[in-house]
Amino acid sequence: MLTNSELRRMARESLQGNWVNAVLGFFIYGVILSVLVNIPLIGWIGAIVITGPLTFGLYGYFLGTVRGELTSVSNLFDGFNNNQFGNALVLNIVSSIFIFLWSLLLFVPGIIAALSYSLAYFIMRDNPGMPALEALRQSKEMMRGHKSRLFMLYLSFIGWILLGMIPFGIGLLWVHPYIYAAVAAFYEELKNQNYATPYEEAPRSYTL
Repeated sequence: MLTNSELRRMARESLQGNWVNAVLGFFIYGVILSVLVNIPLIGWIGAIVITGPLTFGLYGYFLGTVRGELTSVSNLFDGFNNNQFGNALVLNIVSSIFIFLWSLLLFVPGIIAALSYSLAYFIMRDNPGMPALEALRQSKEMMRGHKSRLFMLYLSFIGWILLGMIPFGIGLLWVHPYIYAAVAAFYEELKNQNYATPYEEAPRSYTL
């Protein structure tokens, strides 16, 4: 198993020469959603519709970057392709509902649920056309026994987050891409260990 420091090193190496696009992509992502949520009613509806596809594109960008693929800011909008839009939209809505419902029990179950479903966008990116529930199911399976590892990976960025908040939070534009790249490296490690299963279109029962 790779350590947190090794995952962060992989993230830094993948971002070398790609920092401008990574920061710009995350900035565009944040601006679009921030503008929408500040528009009464219509903006909130718009945010619900596009958050999933935008997040799909953001995760896909960092996964491609970690893999050494040729990526660009335009990858941020990959989730708006016809074969991805609907599934990415449903994935965002369903995962948000499940995490919210688990959070009603206590704060900790909500965190556990968020960690369990955290790889779903990566999985969907690797399996075009995969339904949202299948992506969530596979994420849950991949994260079995690894939730604490991912949680500790997030905690390892606390110092960087605090530093990035000075001045005025501008540094977070660099910290967040660093975090996304590290999580993409985490996913890539699990995938290479054959935790992911090939997607087959067949009837399944889902336990989330």
